[in-house]
Amino acid sequence: MTVSINAIIRFATAQTPIETYQLPTEKLLAGNPTQGLENHYSSPCDQFHSGIWQSESGAWKINYTEYEYCEILEGISVITDLQGQSQTFTVGDRFIIPAGFQGTWEVVEPCRKVYVIFEQK
Repeated sequence: MTVSINAIIRFATAQTPIETYQLPTEKLLAGNPTQGLENHYSSPCDQFHSGIWQSESGAWKINYTEYEYCEILEGISVITDLQGQSQTFTVGDRFIIPAGFQGTWEVVEPCRKVYVIFEQK
């Protein structure tokens, strides 16, 4: 199968609508942050996704079934594992969250990130 140059997606010029949503109450730990998602790409097998995510300040429980690459574009977030160990991520930080990770995500200052997700089936 050959794919043309027109299949390349530039995030800066993509016309993807932003889907806004609130987290389920059972996940919330602090605040009630509005979040937004611009999913610029999903693979035909629906296992690979990429786009821009954003969130207002707040904190919630996380339970990753997917592998996620993140690059922070704006803001500050703190990710904490179930043992209480945490890392702070700011503009320019790039990192991977492996499938199976559980803990909390706290947005200290409104955050925007590039995400690339692989959900193994």
